[in-house]
Amino acid sequence: MSVDTATVAKIASLARIKLGEGELEAMVPELNGILAWVEQLGEVDVTGVEPMTAVIPNTLRLREDEINADPLTGGNIRDKVLANAPAAEHGFFGVPKVIE
Repeated sequence: MSVDTATVAKIASLARIKLGEGELEAMVPELNGILAWVEQLGEVDVTGVEPMTAVIPNTLRLREDEINADPLTGGNIRDKVLANAPAAEHGFFGVPKVIE
């Protein structure tokens, strides 16, 4: 696939990028080089290669999921939290209706 000046102008228009005539001409070989490189990547044989998300193996450090681990933010303090609410309704924060 090759790109010409008209195609670069259309891409620039779609991207809302203003390019002068000289800049359009300069972008043609740049984009053609990028497309050639992508085509070259498509020719690489990757059969048997497992997909990966990083170049080194990573494992997440997980903590135990304890509900009452912190007495300030743990559990069973709903009444204390809602004591400062301007409008508490049925154990939840009451908010004004914004959608009819």
